[in-house]
Amino acid sequence: MKAGLLGKKLGMTQMFSEDGKFMPVTVIEAGPCPVLMISKGKALLGFGEKKEKNIPKSQIALYKKLNLTPKAFTREVEFDSLEGINAGHQMTVEIFKERDFVDISGISKGKGFQGGVKRWHWLGGPDGHGSMHHRRVGSIGASSFPSRVLKGQRLPGRMGNERKTVQNLEILKIDKDQNIIMIKGPVPGANNGYLEIRIAKKRKPSAAQGSKKPEPKDADKKQGKK
Repeated sequence: MKAGLLGKKLGMTQMFSEDGKFMPVTVIEAGPCPVLMISKGKALLGFGEKKEKNIPKSQIALYKKLNLTPKAFTREVEFDSLEGINAGHQMTVEIFKERDFVDISGISKGKGFQGGVKRWHWLGGPDGHGSMHHRRVGSIGASSFPSRVLKGQRLPGRMGNERKTVQNLEILKIDKDQNIIMIKGPVPGANNGYLEIRIAKKRKPSAAQGSKKPEPKDADKKQGKK
């Protein structure tokens, strides 16, 4: 199934499962998202408010045509079917159900310029015994061959502030009146950051369904295979 919404991260809290286990929860305001445009099975959705003076004039006509205020965050989302849906239609959290799994994309928190130990989880050098190589960069290339540093070498640099996607996050609760969904676990980005919420591509079986092991074939049973 292909569907999705845009939203905003409100913060994190906690819940307890029926058997008393602690669960970290992210609270997300999801929608309502007006459909701005439809093209080839994809819908351009908008979310949030933005002042008219801060958007290009070429976009102002589109919002006036649909009688909408300018949107701060717009993304194209693919749907299985857009039959009966036209520009101006409002997408809400009703496209999701509790216990669904979703993929969430957002801009990760920026950490600034960081060393290799924090940025790439290097082991680092010895901590004591006169070592002067605790968190510094070691050898980054061979001398005789290839006699150069290969492209993509992991080195200190700017960390974070890039698009990240976390897959297969479970929806624990949906509040349709407040347009709130509660997700199990953390999602990328800081509070009030914009998010893209899509039905998971790599679906996991729900807790209610469970996972059944395939039964052995008749030939395997005769040969005594497990």
